[in-house]
Amino acid sequence: MNWSGLESLISGVNKYSTVFGRLWLSMVFVFRVMVFVVAAQRVWGDENKDFVCNTKQPGCTNVCYDSIFPISHIRLWALQLIFVTCPSLMVVAHVKLREEKDLKYTVLHEGSHLYSNPGKKRGGLWWTYLLSLVFKAGFDASFLYVLYRIYHGYDMPRLSKCSLDPCPNTVDCFISRPTEKKIFTLFMVVTSAICILMCLFEMLYLIGKRIQKALRVQNSINRLLFAERHEIKNLVPPRSQTRRHYSPQSKSLSKMDKAKETTTTL
Repeated sequence: MNWSGLESLISGVNKYSTVFGRLWLSMVFVFRVMVFVVAAQRVWGDENKDFVCNTKQPGCTNVCYDSIFPISHIRLWALQLIFVTCPSLMVVAHVKLREEKDLKYTVLHEGSHLYSNPGKKRGGLWWTYLLSLVFKAGFDASFLYVLYRIYHGYDMPRLSKCSLDPCPNTVDCFISRPTEKKIFTLFMVVTSAICILMCLFEMLYLIGKRIQKALRVQNSINRLLFAERHEIKNLVPPRSQTRRHYSPQSKSLSKMDKAKETTTTL
């Protein structure tokens, strides 16, 4: 499988991701894909060849191997990595669609743009990104549950007993390097759980930012409505109307006017 091609394709989501999304991508490709390609495939490469049962009955070993390993761990992890990384392609496809819409809009409207930034998580792209996080966390959790149900836990027993046909009786079967396989199984389970937590943290971060933005917009709208309903009125007249000039000349003129009024009344 060409994991480098998938990595280069998914890495394009990095510029649309938050800090949690970048950490998730680093965790997937460094601690999961690299470990899977470099070490896990070699560890699990001898599971069928070195699976031994203490019987020479033809077909008994094959039947017991199929019963103990219904699906290979290595193939299950490969499917898990494919399913987990594919939802990121939803974001890339949506951004490409917005870029094409913006290009057509620019041609028709003489240089004006439909989106200021097609990669900005606004409108429908926010929901696409959130849905991709839900899918990634859901796929990881589903594969962990399937692995737990198939193998009845994440342990790797040293000895397994099998009594299926055509085995003549209950036989003992031995797995090669069970401790090493158990360590890699637990490592993949722990890294998957950490990736699920990162997806949940990123979802909470996006929802929190969206709620904070909505509250800020609502607050500004409430302020505008309050300003419109309660217009500020001039309760006190301007200073130009209330200002009086108290010069000595004005005082003498006022006294002369009062004297004239008294003489006329007499």
